[in-house]
Amino acid sequence: MTSIQKYYGITGPVPFENVTVDTDNLMFLDPHVIRLRGEPDHFAAEAVRCLDSFFDTVARAVMSTDPAARTHAESDLQRFTEPWETRLGMAETGFSGHGAASDIGTRIWEAMNTDLEALLHLGILKNIEELPLFVEGVDRDITSDITTRIVFGPLAAFTKQMLDHYPEFSTQPHQTAEFDRQVWDPDQHTWAIERVTLPVTDGKALLLVPRGWTRRNLLMSPTRFFETSLLSYVQGEQAVALSNGKILKTPKDRLKQQPTLQRGRKTHLQVALRAHAAGSNLLELFRTFVADRFDPPAELDAA
Repeated sequence: MTSIQKYYGITGPVPFENVTVDTDNLMFLDPHVIRLRGEPDHFAAEAVRCLDSFFDTVARAVMSTDPAARTHAESDLQRFTEPWETRLGMAETGFSGHGAASDIGTRIWEAMNTDLEALLHLGILKNIEELPLFVEGVDRDITSDITTRIVFGPLAAFTKQMLDHYPEFSTQPHQTAEFDRQVWDPDQHTWAIERVTLPVTDGKALLLVPRGWTRRNLLMSPTRFFETSLLSYVQGEQAVALSNGKILKTPKDRLKQQPTLQRGRKTHLQVALRAHAAGSNLLELFRTFVADRFDPPAELDAA
């Protein structure tokens, strides 16, 4: 396995993920990491703008009665082609492992129009990185693939900056090439075709990813949500006040044995709606929990 730096002979620290170029890497593009990077990271800020524009477009269509808007949004969700340019993820469990890209989009569209519609109307579900908490079959690999396609434009712009900064990418025998790629236009709220310049490794385009944007597990993973915010909320729900003023809480391992708290998206949805009815926003609590523990890597900029 050959890393980008080894393949191109680039030495020293680099501001991009130094993944291997000849195989998939077990790292995943995490949309919530990108969000928490935000300003002053220009590329992260633009990527977040794409993510929010896309999600808002689909969410508004779900809550709309306009047939044209609904048809357009469903079509937008069915245009996630395999993003092999980054070398991220796992090919056997990416789009190719879950059926066609259109099937993934249809699954998300159907979930947002049924089980998740209440969360949208209540303003609980706000970001694309929260879909894995409630949609079966959408986890780190699918989330990474979807995110890559939505933020392809900012990633291509970052790659172009790296090409300008590191001449090794275009020094013989290495070369770059122009490609027509689908990108999300956050201003027009639609997909567009953009010509981008990318490095070519062994005849295949390479898209560079800013260092620190990937993880082995999502920050907002279903498991983390269940183990932390959800079970903590239920502990409070079922807490008993003793005569001496102390509060008795059921241990989390015992909560997991309750039939109504089986691990899974159905439980996530039920508890989130129940919490909202009681005046608590479970997703907001989880967002705060994750943000408080986020420790971004230092020195992400190019030297």
